[in-house]
Amino acid sequence: MTDAVIALKDVSLTLGQGASQVHVLKNIDLDVLRHETTGIVGPSGSGKSTLLMVIAGLERVDAGTVTVAGQVLTGKSEDQVAAFRGRTIGIVFQSFHLIPNMTALENVAVPLELAGRPGAFEAAERELAAVGLGDRLSHYPGELSGGEQQRVAIARALAPQPGILIADEPTGNLDQATGRQIADLIFSTVEARGTTLVLVTHDPVLAGRCRRQVRMRSGRIEAPAVAMAAAQ
Repeated sequence: MTDAVIALKDVSLTLGQGASQVHVLKNIDLDVLRHETTGIVGPSGSGKSTLLMVIAGLERVDAGTVTVAGQVLTGKSEDQVAAFRGRTIGIVFQSFHLIPNMTALENVAVPLELAGRPGAFEAAERELAAVGLGDRLSHYPGELSGGEQQRVAIARALAPQPGILIADEPTGNLDQATGRQIADLIFSTVEARGTTLVLVTHDPVLAGRCRRQVRMRSGRIEAPAVAMAAAQ
C-alpha cells in the first residue's frame, strides 16, 4: 500500500462545447506521495494547470477518480469540496490574486475568518512574519513589489496549515532574482512543515528542485515520472 496523498485514476476532462471542445486530460494516472515535491512540466497547452485545478477540486472531471488526503472528491458537492479544500489544500497562483482594497494582513486573515478559524488575525500576522513581511502588515497590494505580493499569497495559502500546497507558475511574474527568493521560500517552508508540494512551471531550474518531475504532453503524462536529486 502506497503512502499516496494524491491519487488520480484514469482521469479525463473535456472543456468547451461543439467545435471548440478540447480533450484537456486523457486517462491520467498519478500518485503523489506524502511530503513529496513534484514538478509538473511540459509545453503550453499540455494540461499542466488543468491537472492542478483537478487536484484542488476547482475542475470536475468527466471520468475517473480523484482522491486527495483520503477523500474521494469525485461526486462531492461544490460546497463539500470547497470546505475540504479550505482545510487541506493551499494554492499559490502566478498572478497573486490579492484583494486590492485589503491590507496584507487582511488578505491573509479574512479567508481564515470566513472559515471560522479562531485567532485569524494573530495567525495571519505570524504567517506574514514567517515570509519576511512582519513590517508590511498594513500595506495594500499596490504598495508592495511583485515579490512581496507573492509572499503575501504564500502566507495566505499556508495560514490554514494545509497538508498540500499546489503552485501554478509561482515565479512566472517575477524577475529572476526575486523568483529565486520566492522559490527558496517555498521549498524551505514545505520542507520545514512536511507539506506535500505539487507545482507547475516552465522553469527547468525550478522544476529541478523537485524530487520528482511529471512530464505532460497533449493531455497525457508522457513518460514515467523522473526522480530527481533535490538541488536545493
